[in-house]
Amino acid sequence: MSKNPKTVLITGASSGIGEATALRLADDGHRLFLGARRTKRLEALVEQIETFGGTASLCRLDVADAEDVRCFVANAVHTYGGVDVMINNAGVMPLSALAEDKVDEWNRMIDVNIRGVLHGISAALPVMRARSSGHIVNVASIGAHEVEPTAAVYSATKFAVWAISEGLRKEQSGDIRVSVISPGVTESELAESISDTQARAAMREYRARAIPASAIADAIAFAIGQPPRWTSTRSSCGPPPPRTNHTQPDPSDETALVV
Repeated sequence: MSKNPKTVLITGASSGIGEATALRLADDGHRLFLGARRTKRLEALVEQIETFGGTASLCRLDVADAEDVRCFVANAVHTYGGVDVMINNAGVMPLSALAEDKVDEWNRMIDVNIRGVLHGISAALPVMRARSSGHIVNVASIGAHEVEPTAAVYSATKFAVWAISEGLRKEQSGDIRVSVISPGVTESELAESISDTQARAAMREYRARAIPASAIADAIAFAIGQPPRWTSTRSSCGPPPPRTNHTQPDPSDETALVV
């Protein structure tokens, strides 16, 4: 249980990393304001959190719509009186080779993965600056730094998240903290958006070693729990490298975390 409960906003909270993070932070005693397009799933999540004594509210949210995100943050301020942490987590991953020419899917990734983060910063940063306090957590990906076939556009969007975060960190005086969490292969519904049959099959094989979303939630909770003097946190989380016959397994080696 946190000694300093915070008001935390999470986008893309209806499944995967967002849902796992909501459950972990609720368990830590934070007040949650959850956003996603699938409100029925959000309602079930809020009910689950409240059943175990947590505090959570919800709002339908499309991060690609700047006005929607501004209303999301305004509703959180109205509900809880402020915003301590903004977690820009919403993302999509319809992988395909560039030659497949899936322009609509490329644009959707740009809208959600890049513009969604910018909209979150645009809405939350003025609220935080007015209070001279706040923490923005952006969820990028290992794919920002390691590009695989069919992932060119997705990796580009996640590199943009990293670059935006780094620029934001350098622009702030220290009152506003900025963290970037870069998950590796993680259990989530992201792969369900892949329409390219070859890319979907390759991702199924690739995800055989996926780590649970709760591992990423732990990394986010760690970043949020650090003292104010920590102005920046960069975390990469993923499965351990494949073991050879000469490598002894380590039961505690569930995820590699670099901070």
